[in-house]
Amino acid sequence: MEKIQDIFLGIPSICAQWQEFLLSKGLRPPSNLDTIDKTVGIYDEANGDILGCGSIKDNVIQLVAVSDKDGQNSARFNAIITELSNRLAAAGRYHIFVFTKPEYSQSFQYLGFHELVQTEFAALLEKGKPNINDFLSNIPKPVGKQIASIVMNANPFTLGHRALVEAAAAENDQVVVFVVASDGSLFKPGERLELVRQGLSDLSTVSVSSGADYMVSFATFPSYFIKDQAEITAYQTALDAQLFKKWIIPPLGITSRYLGEEPFSEATEIYNQSLKRELSDIIEVKIIPRKKADQEIISATAVRQAIKENNMSKIKSFVPATTYEFIKKNLNEIQTR
Repeated sequence: MEKIQDIFLGIPSICAQWQEFLLSKGLRPPSNLDTIDKTVGIYDEANGDILGCGSIKDNVIQLVAVSDKDGQNSARFNAIITELSNRLAAAGRYHIFVFTKPEYSQSFQYLGFHELVQTEFAALLEKGKPNINDFLSNIPKPVGKQIASIVMNANPFTLGHRALVEAAAAENDQVVVFVVASDGSLFKPGERLELVRQGLSDLSTVSVSSGADYMVSFATFPSYFIKDQAEITAYQTALDAQLFKKWIIPPLGITSRYLGEEPFSEATEIYNQSLKRELSDIIEVKIIPRKKADQEIISATAVRQAIKENNMSKIKSFVPATTYEFIKKNLNEIQTR
């Protein structure tokens, strides 16, 4: 007999058994268990062996593996995905993502998932509402022949971000700015979106939209099924770029994407160059030099450090007045995060 139940990863012996099962299926267990909210497994009641498992983080299903013992791999796969989907629904999450190997994409499609994009390394699928078509329907269609796009985290919105948008606005009929909606930043998603809108409100040719679930940092894509660390950046960039290329560029008529030069983070600079390679066959990708204040490059990282140090004069020189007033008003609360 087989039963499906929670796998409690906080118990060392249970976690070790789960890790061993994943490794036997060619998956790399995460070193940080905070990347997992919940894990379920199918157990052989006779001997306690794991016959299948799967995990969820936010609205993402990941780390799915099943045993082909007795030829029941399809039934076990269906049972795991159904159980995880039910858990997400019980938590009020009706829009689900899956990142998986390309060869497993069809198995998820049989269960109602829709493939958004596939690359050499991975496939990205979704199921439920609101889906990518709902997302696109809420973005005002830009007007003009030259439509620029910018994706920013804006944690928080600085004069450097503003300079990047101004550069794009000077060279294009309209600029579409997407603000990354993931919740792993010092400033909350709603705060960042509002600060970007306020900081650009005087630019009539610029529109600002949330990136929702489709403009995500490349660092958030799971990479547990890629063994070679050197391939992870290529995988993550390709997935991000191909999603933008297939779903965002055509309906909005985007002709260019603007990136900020990255002198501090080697990983982000690699990402910028990779994004340029991935997109340059259909749109122009421009990397703009970073703006300086008092001979120092403006960065959100520097602003966050200034918040930590109560350096309000530096904050004031690095951010628009709207961002400064928000930080000044909420400084104590922000510092406790």
